[in-house]
Amino acid sequence: MKKSIILFLIIVLISSCTPAPEKVQFPTEIKRNFKLAMVQMYVEGGALDVNLNNAAERIKEAAENGAEIALLPEVMDLGWTHSSALEMAYPVPGGKTYTTLAEAAAENDIYVCAGIVEKDGEKIYNTAVLIDNQGELLIKHRKLNELDIAHNLYAQGDRLNVAHTEYGTIGLHICADAFAKDMVLTRSLGYMGADIILSPSSWAVPPEHDNEKDPYGAGWNRVYEPVAREFNMWIIGVTNVGPVTDGPWKGWNCIGCSLVVNPDGEEFLQAPYGAAADTIIYIDIETTERPARGTDWHNYWEKQNNDSLNQ
Repeated sequence: MKKSIILFLIIVLISSCTPAPEKVQFPTEIKRNFKLAMVQMYVEGGALDVNLNNAAERIKEAAENGAEIALLPEVMDLGWTHSSALEMAYPVPGGKTYTTLAEAAAENDIYVCAGIVEKDGEKIYNTAVLIDNQGELLIKHRKLNELDIAHNLYAQGDRLNVAHTEYGTIGLHICADAFAKDMVLTRSLGYMGADIILSPSSWAVPPEHDNEKDPYGAGWNRVYEPVAREFNMWIIGVTNVGPVTDGPWKGWNCIGCSLVVNPDGEEFLQAPYGAAADTIIYIDIETTERPARGTDWHNYWEKQNNDSLNQ
């Protein structure tokens, strides 16, 4: 009896010290039609202030042209694998990089998704943030399927998440996360209810690449299209342009070709190719309410496939 009382008191003490989980806020109404800006911007390696000023200007331009969400590239503050991350990574939220993006979102009444470097203690992460039009952080994602050549710079992410927004459920991943075995990370976001996946990316080719002989992008189509079709969702990857000036791929070029795949699993749009192909492209997004979830979603998908085969 005495042991039971002691155990009970320990449980009560632990419970009182454990913070309650944050309550997920669901919007009362979903806007199923909206405009998204694909900000395929030039990123100058290691030039934090230049890149942040450029990003703020492009976010403002996107909002002035009616965009409600702006999607920017992976590590758009410093460039992917640039060693300046060791000195110029900041906490998220907080810090110069995040604050600049949050202020731009609030000042221009627009949602912003961008890839940045994040400092957390002694670790540096390749992170994507989703910021609402009030400048509040909705979710952040730390890249999971990082290329081995970047392991000495970026630490390992350990979770996936989605945000329930006025534009539907938005999932985040970063670049090569889409190439995880069997597209398991993208599919997981689908099972979490994502209507749209935003994927800040940094796509690069060696200097000898001939795009006429070997058009860039087929690999991304192969991993985006089947999952978009399975889960009736949009997948959008936006990359930067410009030379890679540091890291294992120094001398390569980031070449654009940002990609949109629609809920039918078809390529909806591919942005221009080239190291100088700095542009903003606007797309009209239309989402539909998910007809099923959980195990019922898999059954729904199987039925849709069978029906299409019998037509």
